Amino acid sequence: MKNEHTFSGLLFSDFEAIIDGKETTLRTIKNEKGVEIAVTNYGAKVVSLITPDRDGKMVDVVTGHASITEYLKSEEPYFGAICGRYGNRIAKGQFTLDGIVYDKLARNNGPNNLHGGIKGFNAVVWDMKQPDNQTLELTYTSQDGEEGFPGNLKVTLHYHISDDNDFVIKYSAETDKPTVLNLTNHSYFNLSGAGDPYIGDHLLQINADKYLPTDQTSIPYGAPAKVEGTPLDFRTEHAIGERINDDFEQLHFGKGYDHTFILRDTRIDSDLCDCARAVSPKTGIVMNVYTTEPGVQLYTGNWMTGNFTAKNGQRYPQHSAFCLETQHFPDSPNKPEYPSTVLRPGEKFNSSTIYKFSTE
Repeated sequence: MKNEHTFSGLLFSDFEAIIDGKETTLRTIKNEKGVEIAVTNYGAKVVSLITPDRDGKMVDVVTGHASITEYLKSEEPYFGAICGRYGNRIAKGQFTLDGIVYDKLARNNGPNNLHGGIKGFNAVVWDMKQPDNQTLELTYTSQDGEEGFPGNLKVTLHYHISDDNDFVIKYSAETDKPTVLNLTNHSYFNLSGAGDPYIGDHLLQINADKYLPTDQTSIPYGAPAKVEGTPLDFRTEHAIGERINDDFEQLHFGKGYDHTFILRDTRIDSDLCDCARAVSPKTGIVMNVYTTEPGVQLYTGNWMTGNFTAKNGQRYPQHSAFCLETQHFPDSPNKPEYPSTVLRPGEKFNSSTIYKFSTE
């Protein structure tokens, strides 16, 4: 595959390397409608996601890099990645579980642990196999003590693109010692096409009546707050950029949206809830999100700089992409009032999220 490209223009050979003694690679999954998703086993990252716009033109709707080399030096190490062992933040890099204090977690985001630490699941090489043209299976075993977390943890991911343009992510995990776990996919979306400079015109709706206010270090404090009467009210459709610069303390802290929304129980079946809907007025591409998780983190690329060149010569300035990271709540290991993120031996963690693409 030395000179072979993905439909999105990526060269397969540019993702071949040896990292930590393991081979990295790039694979694609496709459906009958031509939707193609390219994934590297380095961080289980979604590198490109091609879907049709309202005129049938194929558009790459996720940010990313053109080679493994670029990912290794990226200012944005979470592009398309799986975050773990604990996605989002743990205050002061420590927690107590069953009376044992675990205080060796990296403080890699101010005073807090973020997305699993210095070398989270976004920066390891997963084992990847492809059972069929539309499915990838990735596995990784995190060793006891890795990044300060207890237990040997085996994680399995299934990425699948259905013929209905559903990008389905299924997570499962088992441990041999009590641990904490919060897994999420950190794809950065721009439904106008990766490289479009601003997602402020995207219309967004989130099925949440409450959110978690945070302090200046992005750690939640106090009780959940109502979105009503605030710029975080997306119960009805609003443009992402409509209120992003409002004089509102929560937006000042993070230079935009970077908040967990507590999802309403809007079940579409026995497990999945209707989480969110986003649409680009430029392309008509619609993304509906469904999940089994209790929350979703809206992040609007507040710290993107545009300093580097990425896929196809693109640059990604501030607010040129957004994330809808389905997950449990930040700092849950230190907040017993939140839904538990504890996983124990003999239990199996299961979670599912669907990103469904269509047009209007």
